[in-house]
Amino acid sequence: MDISRFDRKHEMIILSTAYLGNLQYYSKILSGEAVIDTGENYLKQSYRNRCEILSANGIDSLIVPVLQPSGVKTPTKDIKIDNSKKWQHRHFQAIISAYRNSPYFFYYEDELAPCYTKHYDYLIDLNNDLLEITLKLLKTDIRPKFTDDSPAFAEKPYAPNDFRICISPKSRLQRPDPKFYPPQYYQVFSEKFDFFPNLSILDLLCCEGSAATTLLMQNR
Repeated sequence: MDISRFDRKHEMIILSTAYLGNLQYYSKILSGEAVIDTGENYLKQSYRNRCEILSANGIDSLIVPVLQPSGVKTPTKDIKIDNSKKWQHRHFQAIISAYRNSPYFFYYEDELAPCYTKHYDYLIDLNNDLLEITLKLLKTDIRPKFTDDSPAFAEKPYAPNDFRICISPKSRLQRPDPKFYPPQYYQVFSEKFDFFPNLSILDLLCCEGSAATTLLMQNR
């Protein structure tokens, strides 16, 4: 897909891939105008290979270990997972511990479990499988498009709708997003912590079930 010729009337939104992306990310997916760039140069310390869930000890960052065979200019689609680390067991046990007492995890566990036993060589394949599963659980037919030939980061005229960098765990890279308002909902450990906005889609799904879609659409 050549997005350099995209009609600007359609308000295309450019996203990176994401590992169980946060609520802002999924609000862009549900707009129906999202394009995921798989050809961008991979960025370290980003949501491309990490997500944030709420555990009994607070925020837990789950990080998929990766290899960069071509250095800093490796396209995201070529990023390999470092399977010498036993990350799958650690991640799924963390998810179970965090959400086993949530209202909906029981219904979703069997959907998610195969992604934590299947062998993945490439990060993009893991992320795409989890994206497909979570969109199914959100009960939506909306799917993003994919491209590997997007403009460079922040290249005009796409900058206003280019979220590849600014949907980030780093506060210095984030920017105001007037089209997204984090929904409020009851979280599993709300008796211990104040509300944490904009966690992984897993948090909202496990707490609200398919109502998560309505909450996200209302807060766009």
